[in-house]
Amino acid sequence: MLALLSLAVLPHFNLDAYERPRVVQQAGAALTVEPKTITAARNPKSAGGLHDFSSDGDYWWPDPKNPDGPYLQRDGMSNPGNFVAHRQFLLTFGRTFDALAAAYKLTHEERFAAAAVKHLHAWFVDPATKMNPSLLYSQAIHGRFTGRSIGVIDTLHLAEVALGIEALRGSKAFTKDEEAAVTGWFRDYLTWLTTHPYGVEESNAKNNHGTCAWLQIACFAHLTGNQEKLAAARTRFKDVLLPNQMAPDGSFPQELRRTKPYGYSIFNLDVMTALAVVGSTPQENLMTWSLPDGRSLVKGVAWLAPYLADKNLWLKEVHRASLNQNADATMTGELVQPDVMYWADWPVRQPCLIFGALAASRADWLETWKKLNPDPSVEEIIRNYPIRQPVLWVN
Repeated sequence: MLALLSLAVLPHFNLDAYERPRVVQQAGAALTVEPKTITAARNPKSAGGLHDFSSDGDYWWPDPKNPDGPYLQRDGMSNPGNFVAHRQFLLTFGRTFDALAAAYKLTHEERFAAAAVKHLHAWFVDPATKMNPSLLYSQAIHGRFTGRSIGVIDTLHLAEVALGIEALRGSKAFTKDEEAAVTGWFRDYLTWLTTHPYGVEESNAKNNHGTCAWLQIACFAHLTGNQEKLAAARTRFKDVLLPNQMAPDGSFPQELRRTKPYGYSIFNLDVMTALAVVGSTPQENLMTWSLPDGRSLVKGVAWLAPYLADKNLWLKEVHRASLNQNADATMTGELVQPDVMYWADWPVRQPCLIFGALAASRADWLETWKKLNPDPSVEEIIRNYPIRQPVLWVN
């Protein structure tokens, strides 16, 4: 049973009832979507095989002086020539499956479970179409690397899939044999993620990449019943992720340094709050847990929420204390440039708002969440929006 956030702190709001019309409509459309896994397209530049997930490094471009040589980096600027088919297939699978699993949780209608299991079977069970439980060829760079540790972020959307799988337990369509096979795949992937140098290196990253690795570890451990790994995720959150990434004002300095500081700040807070939700226990709510100096995820939401309600404030008065040597100094009124890409597309219905609202009884954060778009269509936003169905996270 998931030890997630209680709705009692907002007694006049029922998340299941609020989300049901949207989720059921989504799931109804998803009933006709046929599974398509990574075996439907092969990256001609990849060193991997048909069943190996493959992607190219996002911000790497041909060298104008040596077009056939090693690629050069342009931070924040995505190369439109990248191989993205596997990523697109995974995103489509995640959106489709999560909607079906959420609809089953809300309605217990077997038609949703049956359709959801069909996708699980294709991705994780069928020998002809399943993906290998490893990530050796993700975020490759032409002329430099056949794969990299930061590629682990490409399977971030499987975190919510893992919770959706748990929601299917008890349905007729999700037989014991099918559940064992699917869970076995995630057990194998969790082992790879926590033992292979790529996974280990990524889990030690000091920015959103480390956060994303530990969210996956936590969700896969929860699904497979690996209490040791789940406990390790809780400890990592409390001892490393929160204290090393959050500034005294609640911001994330490593994300603010990027060429897309707004989008990265949103993304990291979404993922870290999701980690706190899945890692919470009846004895300890990691959303409200704080360091001795008062830093907490509620403080992080308090810092970001005004900029989600009105992002023009970001350009006028974003706090830059975390970018200064003196962490106690806060500069306001400083003009900040918008993100180099996708500035117009953020924010959407960020999960940090609903998780924060439920944890801190903040009706204002809930109202902001309600006003935002729950179903973005821009691919880059979809890729950085891995928590789409909060009903799978909250009891």
